Amino acid sequence: MTDETQADATDVRLIAFDLDDTLAPSKSPMPERMGRALTALLDEVPVCIISGGHFGQFSDQVLAHLDATDEQLSRLHLMPTCGTRYLRHEGATWEQVYNHDLTDDERSRALAAVEGEARRLGLWEEQTWGDILEDRGSQITFSALGQEAPLDAKKAWDPTGEKKGRLRDAVAELLPDLEVRSGGSTSVDITRKGVDKAYGMERLSEQTGIAVSDILFVGDRLDEGGNDYPVIRLGMPVHAVRDWEETADYVEGWVRRFASARA
Repeated sequence: MTDETQADATDVRLIAFDLDDTLAPSKSPMPERMGRALTALLDEVPVCIISGGHFGQFSDQVLAHLDATDEQLSRLHLMPTCGTRYLRHEGATWEQVYNHDLTDDERSRALAAVEGEARRLGLWEEQTWGDILEDRGSQITFSALGQEAPLDAKKAWDPTGEKKGRLRDAVAELLPDLEVRSGGSTSVDITRKGVDKAYGMERLSEQTGIAVSDILFVGDRLDEGGNDYPVIRLGMPVHAVRDWEETADYVEGWVRRFASARA
């Protein structure tokens, strides 16, 4: 793993963040302190947020709690569904630069496979909060307890990841032409082959002209098997955090480092 200690404020040209449990508690609003830190960071360096979630999740969790000017937002890059969609702030609105959606056939097969295998394995829960299956266009997402499940329930459902692993393996056998991977604490995501956060970071590099080696990635699941882990194969500098509070500490430190570099 390449640690950020090898990079200083003159090397880092963009900082990319995971969303859930990095900038905000899972599926929850970004806390005020994190919003202040992120806004201050946008004055210093471009920022990217990448997640398996759809744009509505970005809007509800982050944008609604980010007191940033249009100029600051122009330096924010949003990559929903692991970078299969890419949005930039133009003027006063968010504009989609590209989207790489699944075909109708791919989406229908993915939905049928993940529901069928979840039921077969006894992982289709009766008590849920919100939709279990979500068609995000470029990604099909299974959330065992529903999209709006409380954090405590999600943490208790599969603390070792064994349930998600069994479901992922079973669905992958039925969909050899698609990518099936563990997502958040209770979710499995299905996309086109090769789509993960490394894919997103490569697309970000193409769009911005910034080399991957000059992008610092911050996430809570950089452990092997975690949904942030794929970025490590790119050789980019990374920094692992446990939760949004640790991220806020880290971002506030970077803001000070950039200020010192300018002095």
